[in-house]
Amino acid sequence: MARQTTNINSIPIGPLGIIGMPGCEELTDKIDKYLVKWRKTQAQEHAESIAFFGYQRDTYKIDVSIPRFGSGEGKGVINETVRGYDIYIIADVFNYSCTYKMYGMTVPKSPDDHFADLKRVIAALSSKPKRVSVIMPMLYEGRQHKRSARESLDCAMALRELVDLGVDNIITFDAHDQRVQNAIPDQSFENVMPTYQMIKALVNNVDDLKVDKDHLMVISPDEGALHRCIYFATQLGINLGMFYKRRDYTKVINGRNPIVEHQYLGDSVEGKDIIIVDDMISSGESMLEVAMKLKNLGCNRIFVCTTFGLFCNGLETFDKAYEDGVFYRVFTTNGVYQTPELLNREWYVSVELSKYTAYFIDTLNHDMSVSTLLDSSAKINKILTEKGLKG
Repeated sequence: MARQTTNINSIPIGPLGIIGMPGCEELTDKIDKYLVKWRKTQAQEHAESIAFFGYQRDTYKIDVSIPRFGSGEGKGVINETVRGYDIYIIADVFNYSCTYKMYGMTVPKSPDDHFADLKRVIAALSSKPKRVSVIMPMLYEGRQHKRSARESLDCAMALRELVDLGVDNIITFDAHDQRVQNAIPDQSFENVMPTYQMIKALVNNVDDLKVDKDHLMVISPDEGALHRCIYFATQLGINLGMFYKRRDYTKVINGRNPIVEHQYLGDSVEGKDIIIVDDMISSGESMLEVAMKLKNLGCNRIFVCTTFGLFCNGLETFDKAYEDGVFYRVFTTNGVYQTPELLNREWYVSVELSKYTAYFIDTLNHDMSVSTLLDSSAKINKILTEKGLKG
């Protein structure tokens, strides 16, 4: 089915081009397929117009390569013309499955390597496109967003670097703290919340879910995630609770102050299903501790809904917690790399971002407002009504 949109009445800013960075090939392919399908029937009445040149194509992907020298140094190469194009670069800087050779050794790419490759590709474009946008689902150095002592402000510096290289739009999903955009106050920065995609996955994968205040609650694992949880709970029409992280600020372990205790604040969770909402799972230790605390308070099933799942310490602790009945399901998006082992876990559900991202690209290419895409209230209400979960 073709996309129903008013965008077909506006002229594209330029021929569309999508660059999938290494590690983003699968997500880029899915986005490309949506755009190809929509544009086969979209704006047919303008097919002969010069303003719609290159509008309907078999693919919108641009061929690029990033070769490496034996020393580990690299370069970006654009293998086809991009003059006058509207370019969207999709980058997953957390895909550690990507490797390169350095002095004969196979080295996994770190986020720093991925970000350097992104800058190489932008530099290789040589200001030929009309506009360059970067879609980075999980923001590079997003957790290093503020200065606590004598330390670097990596996220702010990265955003400045992208702007200085000529990037016009930066699009990310569920930024750890969206105030990082203050580093580039005169540039376009879109922080997209995949709340609808998460709720859709939840109601489609849990048949006996009851969405009301007597059977379901949203819990914030800490004060930092509270604003996400407020929106989530408001859309579902249910109550909200939260945990307060008490930290030991006299110590720094692995770059952070260790958590001493999680203290719960809120209504009783006894007998209720719980949705824990956060932006990411790193090691998962903190998330599982919160889930265990909720279980000790007498809750029923626990659904962990986070935008990104890194699982830095492996899956074994989650396997053990699942076997012990600590949680029921974990939902994270495909905005970052998912291992085959993770995708095969019974307790894991992948939340798709490709269609939502394709909507953004199609809308922005027509230079139209994305306000309706950012506000998902109507779509959430519709799916809850269709599932009989809302009166």
